[in-house]
Amino acid sequence: MGRFDAVIAHGRDDLDLTDPAVQPAVRGLAEELLTLVEDEDPTAATDLLRTLGRSTEVPIDVRIATKLAESRRRLRAVGEIEVAVQFAMWGEHRRLRPRDQGNPLGEDALGVKLDQLDWLLDGSTVRWRLVAIDDGCPDGSADVAEEMAAGHRMGDRVQVLRLADVVPATDGPLSGLADVDDSRKGGAMVYGASVAVDGGADAVVLTDADVSVDLGQLGLLLGPFADGAGVVIGDRKQPDSVLRKAEARWGPGIVVLRHMQRMVGRALFSRGIADTQAAFKLYGAAALSEVLAAPSTFGFSFDSDWLYAAIGGGHEVATTPFAFVDSFEESASITQGPMTTWESLLVGLTQSARARGADHDAGMAALVDEFGRAAVLEQVITRVPEALADVEPTNLGDPAVMSPAELGAWLRAVTS
Repeated sequence: MGRFDAVIAHGRDDLDLTDPAVQPAVRGLAEELLTLVEDEDPTAATDLLRTLGRSTEVPIDVRIATKLAESRRRLRAVGEIEVAVQFAMWGEHRRLRPRDQGNPLGEDALGVKLDQLDWLLDGSTVRWRLVAIDDGCPDGSADVAEEMAAGHRMGDRVQVLRLADVVPATDGPLSGLADVDDSRKGGAMVYGASVAVDGGADAVVLTDADVSVDLGQLGLLLGPFADGAGVVIGDRKQPDSVLRKAEARWGPGIVVLRHMQRMVGRALFSRGIADTQAAFKLYGAAALSEVLAAPSTFGFSFDSDWLYAAIGGGHEVATTPFAFVDSFEESASITQGPMTTWESLLVGLTQSARARGADHDAGMAALVDEFGRAAVLEQVITRVPEALADVEPTNLGDPAVMSPAELGAWLRAVTS
């Protein structure tokens, strides 16, 4: 990697997402990398960047920069397209504002997203807007987003929506949502996508309110979409992804919940879709027509429901590696409770699999019915059955490892 030594020397591993200097610095590294691979053919350039990005001895900001550089290269093959990049907001009033003494965890999230998209898309044939949807936030996230947009040079690219303005609805994709408080992110995402499609968008990109995902990577989604994929999913599990995440934050029993998730959702996981929840996805308008026809859940498991709908409609689903740096301190899962999140994920996944007629393990779905409540999952998350203690992540969901009957007996024993 001698040709990259100067760039590596500029890198750092102590990445702080609340530091306003971080994002411009990573983009600067990406531009240096682009200069170094500019004369290479596309395959050679991709291989060089992939080799650098895979090395755990390289500082993480340089590894992220490899994804930004590849994104720019992929963007060159993308023609005219209109894209809406959207995120839901609940309790995001602090992350939307910049960091200061009174707001130590501020990320200036909306402004950072605008800067990232501008860096990538300025001068391209891609027309874009950034859509922030308030999911019934009790802290006025929509008001803060509007305030931040008004103070940004590209604020006219921002559209702020409030789910409470359109719920309850008598018809359309939100007609099954009785109250804004019944939404757990899914309602906001459905609303944003329906507005985008009605407004003529060719594709909708889903991300999160934080800055865990640098949107300068958007070319990694747009490239496969331009090549014909109806849906493109970012996958943090791929070897070429760059991931910094506290996997142990949930508790040792997370393997139990993931085992359940993969057995209920085997129609997805059997297709190699290993990262259903990653906040970096693109849906083309045609695939969204399947999704919006009849959403089966408005909870955190909407990701799976959308995939079921797209696959059921015959749309190709492509995956791509990307960079993700976890922003955990202000996560809604802390405020609402992590097992409340997992309750919504498991119950919603089961509901969607049944509603969509997707292949799933009926025995494990019955266990979700019996044990899929936050209060019960709180007991489970601290324990691990012997059969799952040392299981390889790729073997989770295999009934030969632990069958629904075996897991059911263990669950009854530890929750009785």
